[in-house]
Amino acid sequence: MLEPFQYGFMVRGLEAGVIISLVAPLIGMFLVLRRYSLMADTLAHVALAGVAIGLWLGLNPMMTAIATATVSCVGIERLRTARRVYGESALALFLSGSLAVAVVLISLAHGFNVELFSFLFGSIVTVRHSDVVIILLLGTLVSAVILLLYKELVFISFDEEAAQVSGIPTKVINTILIILTGLTVSLAIPIVGVLLISALIVIPVLAALQLRVSFKHTILYAEAFSVFSVVAGILGSFYLDLSAGGTIVLVTLAIFLAVLLLK
Repeated sequence: MLEPFQYGFMVRGLEAGVIISLVAPLIGMFLVLRRYSLMADTLAHVALAGVAIGLWLGLNPMMTAIATATVSCVGIERLRTARRVYGESALALFLSGSLAVAVVLISLAHGFNVELFSFLFGSIVTVRHSDVVIILLLGTLVSAVILLLYKELVFISFDEEAAQVSGIPTKVINTILIILTGLTVSLAIPIVGVLLISALIVIPVLAALQLRVSFKHTILYAEAFSVFSVVAGILGSFYLDLSAGGTIVLVTLAIFLAVLLLK
């Protein structure tokens, strides 16, 4: 049973995975309640463009993904608040545009390679100690900001117009939430992969919402589902020789279906 912990990459993968599994539902809760779940998928594709830029320029792909996602978050929110395009249209614009940039840069780099595939689908083998440190620092930052703005985020999630009338700076807080989403997506890339990260952010929250409990208890259940999915998925991928990212998402889907059937 202790065999996986004899390998350094498994320990690093579990450390990074647990941190991400604690942060993802905090962001996912507010995205789901605001019917903005597509945001996670859009920023995942934006982060893919950042990864492609990093690989093309020989830089740290995680750092370029974080930078690209952060800049895009500001652009998405400005387009949405300026009402030049509708919210969903802004997401579609950035999703398709960033995917096109990624494809072009990949072709310039002479196609796919093993490292790029690890960012697409996740690979705990490639997680380095420096990645764990970055994930821990930024994960702590994201959690701290969410806790600091918790009351305002809850108010805005249920009634944005009333929150604005009450004097809450909704535009600033919305921008902060989207930037935190971009950071969370970028941090989860090494574990779950670009193509699957939105599932880890959204599905545990959807499962917890089926229980029809209070807001705080819903977050706690989502956290528990998320942590269990990541740990079980990583350990299961080790013993069954499967992709860690895909296994994690399948576990989250199994939990969602189980809760849905029971309730």
